[in-house]
Amino acid sequence: MNNNNTKLAYIGIVGKPNAGKSTLINLLVGEKVSIVADKPQTTRQRILGVLTLEDVQFIFLDTPGWFPPKHLLGEYMQKTIKQVIEDSDIVLYVIDSTVEIDDDNKTLLKFLKGQNKPFIVLLNKIDVVSSGILEERKKEVLSLGVPEENIIEISALYGTNKDLLLNKLRDFAPEGEFLYPPDMLTDQTDKFFIAEIIREKIIHLTYQEVPHSVAVYVDEIEEKKKGNLIYIRATIIVERPTQKAILIGKDGQMLKKIGTLARMELEGYFNKQIYLDLWVKVKEKWRKKPEVLRELGYQ
Repeated sequence: MNNNNTKLAYIGIVGKPNAGKSTLINLLVGEKVSIVADKPQTTRQRILGVLTLEDVQFIFLDTPGWFPPKHLLGEYMQKTIKQVIEDSDIVLYVIDSTVEIDDDNKTLLKFLKGQNKPFIVLLNKIDVVSSGILEERKKEVLSLGVPEENIIEISALYGTNKDLLLNKLRDFAPEGEFLYPPDMLTDQTDKFFIAEIIREKIIHLTYQEVPHSVAVYVDEIEEKKKGNLIYIRATIIVERPTQKAILIGKDGQMLKKIGTLARMELEGYFNKQIYLDLWVKVKEKWRKKPEVLRELGYQ
């Protein structure tokens, strides 16, 4: 029984690759809990972020981008999205308003409507789109049977209409006791966060053919120098020797750059000195191998 009149809601965040889902969850939680990149399919797993307000706790579930699967990893990602939609009290469907609504959008919307639960369509990136195109996008969404009151125009990057969205979520949220302490922002382990930060830097710095063939495994985290330094050894896994060569770069320059950017961010996160030891290994077609996916935490 909930005597405090508090509300609790699990909120799934779904959409096509590059719609701005990770930017949105970071905006709503107020901290970086999900990596962000301008390349699609950056998020691969369900990432949880928590926002606690005075009377309501929102548990946000970020998901991979919705796209037709091409390999076992893709199948895992699509299964994750469907599971999150089924497990959520409310679903936020993020649409990139700079591009036309296509069949993938419609398929996801159809699945979502079939779940019979509250959902909000967010027309994102309004900071870079003309009012004419935005109006066009809205008409497309309305024609797909979405009520006008369930559509909100936002900029996840600049926080436009964030309060409007939070108020709408509060209205939809069922009553419930808080599950997490008010200062908790995510359920991710340090190991997961480290691997994701390294992967984010790789996505930002490398060529088009590398990002989606990359996985990062943290082999070791050890405190040294009486706890003042953290030693981290991590292995970057790629599918082809050519990708390994790109990641290492001439005289190891690319790997050094990746390591430096990741180390700087991790030092800010841990508030300690970091020694980051990076290695690159080739595991051919790892995205199609169940045992490798399991080892990397994609269940």
